[in-house]
Amino acid sequence: MGSETTKAVPLTCHGHSRPITHLSFSPVLDDDQYYLISACKDNNPMLRDGTTGDWIGTFIGHKGAVWQARLSADASLAATGSADFSAKIWDSHTGECLHTLTHAHIVRAVAFPPQPRPQLVATGGFEKKLRLFDLSRPTSSNSTSSSPTSPNGSASPPETPSYEVGPGIHGGPIKSVIWSTDLNVLITAADDKMIRWWDLRARSLAAKFELEGMLGTCEFDYSSSAPSLSVAAGKSAYFFSGTQPGQLLKKITTSKDIAAVALHADQRKFVTGGAGDTWVRVYDYDDESELEVHKGHHGPIWTISFSPDGKMYATGSEDGTVKLWKFCSDPYGLWR
Repeated sequence: MGSETTKAVPLTCHGHSRPITHLSFSPVLDDDQYYLISACKDNNPMLRDGTTGDWIGTFIGHKGAVWQARLSADASLAATGSADFSAKIWDSHTGECLHTLTHAHIVRAVAFPPQPRPQLVATGGFEKKLRLFDLSRPTSSNSTSSSPTSPNGSASPPETPSYEVGPGIHGGPIKSVIWSTDLNVLITAADDKMIRWWDLRARSLAAKFELEGMLGTCEFDYSSSAPSLSVAAGKSAYFFSGTQPGQLLKKITTSKDIAAVALHADQRKFVTGGAGDTWVRVYDYDDESELEVHKGHHGPIWTISFSPDGKMYATGSEDGTVKLWKFCSDPYGLWR
């Protein structure tokens, strides 16, 4: 990565009115397209063209801040978790809400298994429960009620069937849920500073790891030749094997607080953002040196994600904007 990327001006995606809480890309699809979904405290997650950042649509229906948003592997479905005590499943082509999954507290995390048209979704949040919902069992035609009873007092549609994995284990709110490339392994990151790997066949704990410092982002890299899990906590970035539960590959401690981290395993570089300043920092994974500092945001950076082809990354900030940053030397997307 040469000076061309350093000089490339980021693309700014406007539209949100409050801080950005989470960004997630879809895989590259059959038509070489991919998509970006953003969660925001303005209640309205947005779908964008992944390459250009152009707005495609907004999912309307949540009545509280949306903390996390993800697309299914084929980008046909979107899942969102909100402070309105619900997770919602959306048709990403029409914007229709297909399921409202009612919870007893704020939902901070949602995850699909990495397969087309998934029939399951996992959620976590302030209930301190990892829950799996069966989307193959339709609730009713009126699936958009998000409260146990509707306003006129009549009973709501039947609940989507769900079960809890590891009852009573999480000692704090679950901030992230990640499905491994192994469909039988789910990963949770919670405010009790624990990363946990769950065996879904046994519904039991397969491994755990205690972090030092306040948990930031926890994200899985599906696109590289060696899948990995990247976790931000305190001033450190933790990188775990994507195939061996609990196996720490490397811990890198910096001089700055890290709220968000994303690894480009094939280029052996990682990108961070923090609560303490507004800058994006690029580091060398091997010698741990700071390579670049990028200015552009006007608030702390809470979320970072690489595009599925690794040629750019997206950052989401307290300032309410999403920015796309070029990460290759060749022309790409709108960068010519």
